[in-house]
Amino acid sequence: MSQNIEIEFKNMLTKKEYERLLKEFNIDETQIFSQENHYFDTPDFALKSLGAALRIRKKDGAYEMTLKQPAAVGLLETNQNLTADETSLAVKLGSLPDGIVQKLIEENGIPFSKMEYFGSLVTHRVEIDYKNGVLVFDHSSYLGMEDYELEYEVEDYQAGLKFFKDLLAQFMIPERKTENKIHRFYYQKFKQYEI
Repeated sequence: MSQNIEIEFKNMLTKKEYERLLKEFNIDETQIFSQENHYFDTPDFALKSLGAALRIRKKDGAYEMTLKQPAAVGLLETNQNLTADETSLAVKLGSLPDGIVQKLIEENGIPFSKMEYFGSLVTHRVEIDYKNGVLVFDHSSYLGMEDYELEYEVEDYQAGLKFFKDLLAQFMIPERKTENKIHRFYYQKFKQYEI
């Protein structure tokens, strides 16, 4: 189990903007890796109502369950390593493994047994160091959709915000309201889902 605070800035990109940024930052195909996110919540979106989210991510052949919860600044991420078998049971049967994530969810009055699997999203990602943070270029596919996103992960909110806004201005990319991937996925899957 590990916990960390995630502070990140996001902006949706057009395909053309995404491709231009890859070129400007000299990104080649070998730097792009894939990860698959599997999303869970209760049928009445109990986690979403708390501003929280639950996913299992497959990356580099390893599996990790992550609960994201609102923090004073950014999000508190609680991570629990899983086996391939535990992940398979979660995705195929909606049966999530016991552990710290279960404990935290149930502390919020949400029965862990009510969690359901809603689907997956695949991201092709590049991460590079950029001005005391990590710049992330994402191309995601889910439910017949594709989107492109720029993220900037930092430890210092104020400095990160300035660098991110400066970067968008430098490349003449308009600031766009950008929901996180799970919200975009749910919006596409459940058209009535409010984001």
